Amino acid sequence: MKVFVTGGTGAIGGHVIPTLIGAGHEVSALARTPEKAAVLTAQGAKPVSVSIFDTKALTKAFAGHDVVINLASSIPPMTKFLYAGAWKDNDRIRTLGSAAVVDAALAAGAGRVIQESVSMLYRDHGPRWVDEDAPVDDYPMTKGNLAAEANAKRFTGAGGAGIVLRLGWFYGPGAAHSEQILAQARRRVGLVMGAPGGYVSSIHMTDAGTAVAAALTAPAGIYNVVDDEPLTKREFAAALARAAGKRSWVRGPGRVALVLGDRVTSLTRSLRVSNTRFRTATGWQPEYPSAREGWIATAKQV
Repeated sequence: MKVFVTGGTGAIGGHVIPTLIGAGHEVSALARTPEKAAVLTAQGAKPVSVSIFDTKALTKAFAGHDVVINLASSIPPMTKFLYAGAWKDNDRIRTLGSAAVVDAALAAGAGRVIQESVSMLYRDHGPRWVDEDAPVDDYPMTKGNLAAEANAKRFTGAGGAGIVLRLGWFYGPGAAHSEQILAQARRRVGLVMGAPGGYVSSIHMTDAGTAVAAALTAPAGIYNVVDDEPLTKREFAAALARAAGKRSWVRGPGRVALVLGDRVTSLTRSLRVSNTRFRTATGWQPEYPSAREGWIATAKQV
């Protein structure tokens, strides 16, 4: 297939592009700087310089492509995570950018759009499993993702195949925040956000890359892309400590993080998310069934 990727030089794009190339697809990808264009070229993709907000230019760039994969985002660093203003660029990309991508894909005649989203949209479910039919929440940090999902649905309504991938909490090489957390664990500082018995649904970057490639054959719809076995916050912290080879002397902020409300609710709630629908639809299988295996691999790579 001929595939165009936006966000191809980002955290997940760095895993998606090589996976697509390795599978024999012809890949073009958006590049905003000469340095990023060089990275794409070295991976075997064709770099294209165009603004994600320019529908006319995107239409020209998408012409002749079978699939458009939108992975574009601008996630702020952990040091700015709590500041609403730090999310403005990401919200603009997920709202206006995703709209331009869909409009251009329709105009260019692409048959499929794959849109990245997050599984943290779901409401707290405690110990219960969460599938794609569970209700999502509406708070400030979800608005961009909900807008992007709506645009993918609009693509399906216009006769194409719109695919939404609700990915778990990223960890592994390329995910800057997880590399920072691993560095803290090596200093004997463990991270627990919310109640220790609550669940976190994560996805290793390698598995996120193969999942996006697998979505090329998925029917239109919404799919959860997470590890097979979500861990409790306590288990997740223990797996991280084992991978770091250091017992945590300090662990936090735990339940205290709950007082920050909507600013961290995507990280503090309990989400035991199921990937069954995606695995059934595509045959995809993660290399790392849970963060227990994934953190060990990450510690060897970072």
